[in-house]
Amino acid sequence: MNVIKRVKAPTPKFFKVLRTIGLSLAAVGGSIIAAPIILPITVVTLGGYLAVVGGVLSAVSQLTTETNLKRYAIE
Repeated sequence: MNVIKRVKAPTPKFFKVLRTIGLSLAAVGGSIIAAPIILPITVVTLGGYLAVVGGVLSAVSQLTTETNLKRYAIE
């Protein structure tokens, strides 16, 4: 299965929830990084980590698909 088919395939409900959480984390991290006020360096670093973790979580969750297990069963 190539990437285009994988992205278009149905995503399980659990991974839809994880994708939403990942997008939220990425948004919060981006907001912390782009804040117009001066924040301590640890908070800005934490914002960067949140953005990366959120992006990876949402990307992996989007590429997870449902499969027909009977098709792959060993007979």
